[in-house]
Amino acid sequence: MKVVLENLTKKFPNRNKKIKDYVIAVNDFTFEIPDGKLIGLLGPSGCGKSTTLNLISGLEKPTSGKIYFGDVDVTELPPENRGVGLVFQSYALYPHLTVEQNIMFPLGNLKGSEKLTKQEMKEKALEAAKLVQIDGLMERKPSELSGGQQQRVAIARALVKMPKVLLLDEPLSNLDARLRLQTREEISRIQRETGITTIFVTHDQEEAMSISDMIVVMKDGVVHQIGKPQSVYDDPVNMFVAKFLGTPPINIFRGEVKNGRIYIGDEDVLNIAEPKKVKEGEVYVGVRPEGFILNDKGRFTCNLERVEVMGRDTSVVSKHDACENVTIRSIVSAENNIDTDAKTVKFDLKPNKVYLFNKETQDRIMF
Repeated sequence: MKVVLENLTKKFPNRNKKIKDYVIAVNDFTFEIPDGKLIGLLGPSGCGKSTTLNLISGLEKPTSGKIYFGDVDVTELPPENRGVGLVFQSYALYPHLTVEQNIMFPLGNLKGSEKLTKQEMKEKALEAAKLVQIDGLMERKPSELSGGQQQRVAIARALVKMPKVLLLDEPLSNLDARLRLQTREEISRIQRETGITTIFVTHDQEEAMSISDMIVVMKDGVVHQIGKPQSVYDDPVNMFVAKFLGTPPINIFRGEVKNGRIYIGDEDVLNIAEPKKVKEGEVYVGVRPEGFILNDKGRFTCNLERVEVMGRDTSVVSKHDACENVTIRSIVSAENNIDTDAKTVKFDLKPNKVYLFNKETQDRIMF
């Protein structure tokens, strides 16, 4: 099912009644979610991603704008008539019901020609349980399950009616690191097997990038960039997107463009291929952690703090007076021999991993 958001806006009254202005949670959001794709809504807390999900589900009504499922306008349609499955962050399972009863619960609300017999409901519940691999736990209560198992029950309950659209609101945030990895792989598998259009809300960029067909990066209710995960990572439109995506995060320096070169401090660290296209002056310079090349005669000098060996890779931790980050993290191959007693370390920079940003607007400067 294709989902179309058209100039979607949601305003909430300010909690301070003395202030008559509104808080804009979602601001003029326009996007077409292709049929059968998994889309990640990504951004920091308070960016409007959960509000967007609630608007799509019908739990919130938009202040303005339209929502279409396929060619059908569902903006005024109540949640129960939209054909959506919603998985909450808190699982929201009924503690007094078994796994089977929790999964069957949405089927009990079907009426008319869609009404099912108890045996049919049991069969559908078993199918959904098999899909999330919990069919051996049907007689247990939620208190007898692990966090990961409870999350699977919540997903099975959302899937049992085979919804047109599956909505996941930070479904992994209550799980430990190992379970998060396992469950996000399961979500990806389930989505591929069912082909249900899925919208996944998270503040964890690694989660969003690993399983999403496309990601939507939001901040303060505004969509900053939409695209395939790798494309957004490689070509951020501004410094916010560049800083939000990537682990370790991008290194940001105060720099300057002068005489066709990029300077950080007093050092000329990189040449600009077409100098006439870039205005001279102060800029922010972003360098991805993988954008550093160790070189004893390199053009960029940093103060060495420590070296962290991570098996295949080595993380060189250093500092520089012009760096906005607390420390600089440079990821290099573990095959490099680094003098850990040295006071400084020198690098060359990979041009395709270096980004320039306007000092005032923080928009990307192409060079």
